[in-house]
Amino acid sequence: MFEPSMAAPSMMCISRSPQRLFLALSVLLALAACSSRPEPALTIIEPKQGSAQTIPVELFAVSMRRPSEDERLRFSGERTLVPRFARVVISIPKDRPSGEIQWPNGSTGDAGSHFGARAFETLDRDAFKASMARHVSSKNGRHVLVFVHGYNTRFDEATFRLAQIVHDSGADVTPVLFSWASWASLGAYPYDRESAALGRDGLETLIEKLSAEPGVRQVSILAHSMGGWLTLETLRQIVIRRGTLPGKVTNVMLAAPDIDIDVALAQGSVIRQSRKKPRMTLFVSTDDRALSAARWLWGSRDRLGAINPAREPYKTMIEKSGVKVIDLSDVSTGDSLKHAKFAASPAIVQLIGKRLASGQDIGTAQGGANPLTAIVQGTTRAAEAVLTAPLRIGETAAPPGSALSE
Repeated sequence: MFEPSMAAPSMMCISRSPQRLFLALSVLLALAACSSRPEPALTIIEPKQGSAQTIPVELFAVSMRRPSEDERLRFSGERTLVPRFARVVISIPKDRPSGEIQWPNGSTGDAGSHFGARAFETLDRDAFKASMARHVSSKNGRHVLVFVHGYNTRFDEATFRLAQIVHDSGADVTPVLFSWASWASLGAYPYDRESAALGRDGLETLIEKLSAEPGVRQVSILAHSMGGWLTLETLRQIVIRRGTLPGKVTNVMLAAPDIDIDVALAQGSVIRQSRKKPRMTLFVSTDDRALSAARWLWGSRDRLGAINPAREPYKTMIEKSGVKVIDLSDVSTGDSLKHAKFAASPAIVQLIGKRLASGQDIGTAQGGANPLTAIVQGTTRAAEAVLTAPLRIGETAAPPGSALSE
């Protein structure tokens, strides 16, 4: 990550009043009030006769949540230290706008018009390993994409999001969801933070097991929001234990990571010591409202996912670190919190799929050309152009293994 010797901007004088938590959560509630949350929707549904065609996306889940008796949820927000395993098939309507999740009106809907579950089965560890190995062997690149969701996320929401990313990106990967025990409530930020901390050992085990699997050639990690903190903490933990990260972990993508900049510097200083280093990509947006609220909540400096990479000291930090930074500040999506642009922008999600999940460096096009030269608007025309021009800064492509080096 960034050089630890570079000081972050001076922290503003922010009063540490007892009302800080209430104020920050009130801001989040006000921002989210304009859109109602859909009901859980993992009840098995079959396409209606004569309905539009659907596309199945098979994914695997490792959950640090307690099972729920509610079939719509499958897993609750209660914590467990013993991971649960599941295989899920999500049905996606064939004709739909990219970047969106079509939620049913209620807990069930028409599979031809909405996302829904076509299959769900809990598995023991051995059955999970065997089922996932069969899926991996069916993919040309034998590439596993691990998705670590963020704060305030239900299990069904995380599965739908991963299915949407895999489908819309066109990535030929085996998708694996690591679902830590988020309570899925705006007011449960402290609970979620503690749950993310409890998830470190489970994520470490998943990364180690995937890397040890002979049929797996490479592993990429895509982490969103608080899941970015969990991911960096886990990678740091692996380096402390082993002295290096597994060589099959080739790419780590942090989307709107909810991490204090000083904490990120400390995590990165350990990760840089790994003998084997993945490519690191950071998606940021200066207008991220959720991270602005998190900053007030913690009374801290900038959050990593909301830095301005064109300004000092971050500009110099980025240039020295080799970390790719994709600035999404100018990208428009329907996300009111501006916190999920990486998945809601058709152009960006296609970039992830075609430039990274295919096995390429996200900053290197075929033939060695670097497409990361200028950010573009999230319009229809830009969606076509972003694959050749999505970045504002950090244009020099770092070679494999150098992303965290000095």
